[in-house]
Amino acid sequence: MIFTTMRLNMKCLVLVAVGICFTACKQKNIKKETPLVQYEEPESVLPIERLRLPEGFQIEVYADSIDGARSMAMGNNGTLFVGTRNENVVYAIQDRDKDFRADNVMVVDTSLKVPNGIAFRNGALYVAEVGRLVRYDSIESHLDNPPTPTVVYDDYPTEFHHGWKYIAFGPDDKLYVPVGAPCNICDSTVADKRYASITRMDPDGGNREIYVHGVRNTVGFTWHPETKELWFTDNGRDMMGDDIPPCELNRVAEAGQHFGYPFCHGGIVRDPEFGKLRACDEFEPPVQQLGAHVAPLAVKFYRGSMFPKKYEQYAFIAEHGSWNRSSKVGYKIAMVKLEGNVAVSYETFIDGWLDQTSQERFGRPVDMLFLEDGSMLISDDYGDAIYRVSYIGDKLAMN
Repeated sequence: MIFTTMRLNMKCLVLVAVGICFTACKQKNIKKETPLVQYEEPESVLPIERLRLPEGFQIEVYADSIDGARSMAMGNNGTLFVGTRNENVVYAIQDRDKDFRADNVMVVDTSLKVPNGIAFRNGALYVAEVGRLVRYDSIESHLDNPPTPTVVYDDYPTEFHHGWKYIAFGPDDKLYVPVGAPCNICDSTVADKRYASITRMDPDGGNREIYVHGVRNTVGFTWHPETKELWFTDNGRDMMGDDIPPCELNRVAEAGQHFGYPFCHGGIVRDPEFGKLRACDEFEPPVQQLGAHVAPLAVKFYRGSMFPKKYEQYAFIAEHGSWNRSSKVGYKIAMVKLEGNVAVSYETFIDGWLDQTSQERFGRPVDMLFLEDGSMLISDDYGDAIYRVSYIGDKLAMN
């Protein structure tokens, strides 16, 4: 009896072992796929239905919960890099399934101070702090373990007031870096000629020079697709009332030009403190006077294939919005229509981030970037988001 029981137990053990082996072998043959989406993006609560766009356009949330999203640059392999100002974070955002919505968000660095400005060249990500520029080589190949950045320079002024930078490479392969005035109004050039200017340099930091003067605080510039001339926005001074002076859209016709600050604002308003020293007609006037205190940041020209052809006549401007006006203004994407180098209208492209009646806001546009399909990305450092604007008018007409 004991022997029979032992045989039965052994048989059971063999059957169990065979069952385990069969199950294990079966599971081993099952192909395990790594989930594509690693970034569990929360459902956006931003009320984008409040945003008003021209007929035929739509806006969607491309990436949410991107704290303090500001300047944007696109990598060669489709990685969207995003800088911040107060958050001290640089992001890398991917849309790997190509559905025009982010599905992977990584952090490149959290150790930088005010990494607002970013640019991309030859596989390297350039990031501008207030007084320093660093470079991450071959960054898209090392997103899981970003390299220690190379310091390109560390000897620019370190004052935080208007010290955050917007940077970009021009058609001459020079890196353009602004140095804002370290004040609301002052003649800071007596301390350092680089203040209130836009500088430029070689990619390795060599041959640095002042390109243009008299620029109070530009946080956005670009080059005209045909003329290759630099166009930039400039933020007007504060504490002169709600409606003066105007902010500016400017065009650089040649190196060395002076755009008026601190002596003249908007080409027409002599400064109450410094205006007596020099007349407005000594300086380059803006192409377009923008609204007072609208805080214009990015400016971009459209040359994609998605928007209607007429939008190639416009300069798009992200108006970040006022901070101390008695009633808020800005908080929109504006357009300046051009005929050659002459502005013929100043219009609204997208608004609704600000409720004019309640004066409540849910977003502040900062930067713009165009994707390969011609759609527009807009960063928002107040709503912590990136939006995508596309044109679907032709599709609507066919339905």
